[in-house]
Amino acid sequence: MGMQLTLTGQTKDLGNGFLVRRLLPAAKCRSVGPFVFFDHFGPVSVEPGVSHDVRPHPHIGLATVTYLFDGAIAHRDSLGYSQTIEPGAVNWMTAGRGIVHSERRPEGMRNSTYVNHGVQLWAALPQAHEEAEPAFIHTPAAAIPQLKVQDAQVRVLIGEAFGERSPVATYAPTVYLDVQLAAGGTLDLPALAQELALYAVDGDLRLSGQTLARHTLAVLEPGKVMRIQADSATRLMVLGGDALDGTRHMWWNFVSSRKERIVQAAADWQAQRMGLIEGETEFIPLPEQKFVP
Repeated sequence: MGMQLTLTGQTKDLGNGFLVRRLLPAAKCRSVGPFVFFDHFGPVSVEPGVSHDVRPHPHIGLATVTYLFDGAIAHRDSLGYSQTIEPGAVNWMTAGRGIVHSERRPEGMRNSTYVNHGVQLWAALPQAHEEAEPAFIHTPAAAIPQLKVQDAQVRVLIGEAFGERSPVATYAPTVYLDVQLAAGGTLDLPALAQELALYAVDGDLRLSGQTLARHTLAVLEPGKVMRIQADSATRLMVLGGDALDGTRHMWWNFVSSRKERIVQAAADWQAQRMGLIEGETEFIPLPEQKFVP
């Protein structure tokens, strides 16, 4: 039928009423291509005096991919990077052997009311690159290829699709698209990767005749062209890539093919050995429930 399974996710509170929809990982699906984590946040109104800041916290073994539809987030990390993340840009942070970062309201917007809306993904790094040097790369919106395909505007955020290639470098074959489908429109989506999923951001869709409700992630059957149709103007995200090269263990903010590596990362964070962000004094402590190999 085209859809292997659908995931509606769970609502998570990241603090101060900042709610996200977490689609991955799920009991029925741990990953799609390299992606092991999928949070859709907003649209949420950020008022003066209300903090949705995410204090400094660590990562290993993964890359975070942050993409905004609306709003702004101030990224700062232990490598010394300070970058305002804005709509349409792709922000790829390689954690590798370890990095610390914070995600806060931009200083210049402290007294402003604005809407934050976007998606954050985590891509597990291939086993050969799990201990890569940490890095942060910001690709501005203007550098992302955009094209019209049938009744859709497609932005090729990562990978290759419809004859266009993103400048964002990855460690394994990866696909990530931002698609805006016109009301009454149709888009035929080819099988762009070994594993592929589609998320309906703000409206219902029909996938080869089957209904996909908004805020639902559909894991697609491999090797099939999917006909996507929308009655009203709808945004959707397409994500996937090559299957992971083995099992990944995930606990808190850590991803690794080795359980003992997660134990070591937890000890390193507990001892504050993973790096500091200049000017930051706060940090998120380890969860009370510890990782048990």
